[in-house]
Amino acid sequence: VIIIIGKRGAFMYANGQLIFQDQHFLDHLVLEVPIQIYNGRSHSDVGFIDYYGRDFVRVNKILYSRKHFTFISRPGY
Repeated sequence: VIIIIGKRGAFMYANGQLIFQDQHFLDHLVLEVPIQIYNGRSHSDVGFIDYYGRDFVRVNKILYSRKHFTFISRPGY
């Protein structure tokens, strides 16, 4: 579990938690918390976010659609 304290309050991410909001992606980007990426039930990638936008998240130089992939928090991975 990772706890992040910011201006808007404290945020806690558990290993295996879904991340989907902009703030989730920003927290993981800034604090360099690894994420795991799934396409349906199939594992696609694991790594650190180096960019996120409204439609895509970039991990390991690959853009993943936020609409088609599932993103999981992996603190301590």
